[in-house]
Amino acid sequence: MARHTARDLRSENRFEVLHALFELGPSTRQELARHTGLSPATVATLVTEFLSGGVLHIAAVERNTGGRPQERLTIDPDRGRIVGVDVAETYVDATVYDLALGALGHGEAALDEHENDPDYVVDGILRVIESAVEDGGTERERIIGVGVSMPGHVHPDTGVSVFAPNWDWHDVHIEKMLEKVLPVPVYVDNPLKAVILSEMWFGVGSVVDSMAVVNLGTGVGAGIAIDGSLLRGTTNNAGEWGHTLLELDGRQCRCGRRGCVEAYLGAPGLRTTLAEIDPEHPTLRQSRQRDFVEAVADGLAAGDPALTGLARRTSRYLAAALGDLVNLLNIPSVTLTGWTSDALAEWLVPALRDELPHHVMPGSLPGLTVEPSRVPGNAVALGMAAFTLQQFLTRLGLASPAGTRPRPDPDHGIDRSRQGQRL
Repeated sequence: MARHTARDLRSENRFEVLHALFELGPSTRQELARHTGLSPATVATLVTEFLSGGVLHIAAVERNTGGRPQERLTIDPDRGRIVGVDVAETYVDATVYDLALGALGHGEAALDEHENDPDYVVDGILRVIESAVEDGGTERERIIGVGVSMPGHVHPDTGVSVFAPNWDWHDVHIEKMLEKVLPVPVYVDNPLKAVILSEMWFGVGSVVDSMAVVNLGTGVGAGIAIDGSLLRGTTNNAGEWGHTLLELDGRQCRCGRRGCVEAYLGAPGLRTTLAEIDPEHPTLRQSRQRDFVEAVADGLAAGDPALTGLARRTSRYLAAALGDLVNLLNIPSVTLTGWTSDALAEWLVPALRDELPHHVMPGSLPGLTVEPSRVPGNAVALGMAAFTLQQFLTRLGLASPAGTRPRPDPDHGIDRSRQGQRL
């Protein structure tokens, strides 16, 4: 793995200050220094850079008796617009945000899950971005960047979709394809990294520093943060919990292995489980994954016994798989996100909580919470917007991208007060 350089630490310090402003709201330099643990001199320098780049503005000046006036700083939402895009095997979802990551406009469209041509996917992305821009009444020249989450293994520093098993993609240069048709910089990453960043900034990250966000959809995976740091791994492939083993020599997984977690908890896996319970069940006639999952939710609400059995069995699979994750990482918080989770959490979560004690070691069980994510809107799109904001700071000369391989840099001017920074 690449070593941490002075440039990386300065980038992390800058993003830490920005993160503090999202958490605290309008803040003084002293409050930012206390919240981040950075030195007052470092915060003062970074604030000056942010002000010069138009990222921050002075919201108020407070005059204290006998002391110097204090400026209360806030992010300037009108500095630009960012588009966050969530691309999955069955849909594209896009949201336009202001610079303070307030949602302004939204667009979504279904993708044919049986169509995997990259040009087809790119066309779907463009159409949904256009829809979101129109919905938000956004002037196109104000868009400063687009962040696009792609399923599977992605290299954000090269913009390449290395491997997307459900599409059978190998080394697709998706960022270059998008930049040819979009007039703004594009940043590409993996949805697991996006959802954990969203949870760190806008979810349970406000109360815990270590957590996993489990994404349930066509595929499954886990975004992971340990001690406040997003876990990427050597090649940005950390979090492929869906391709850990649930059953030796079990169901065939699209990745090529047998018995993977995804083969039981992904939407196609739920279909397989229902077929084992009741091969003639009418819900199996739903050909599209999202229609199938919605029909399962409707049937559970109506008390359908076969679908109740499906939920019970799926909760046991999920508890066993999450037990391994919790035992390995000793994390205090697991949140569920993704369109399958959104549809079925009402039935899965209570059964999951009952089942987990049978799979989690006693030392990791106290204080463990499992709940649906409370991040507003689309957590993937929001996380991609936050990553894209960082890229915008890079282009302003205010940061260096955390996802890229660092270059040699003189080791000077470093604030070493917080070396385990977020991102």
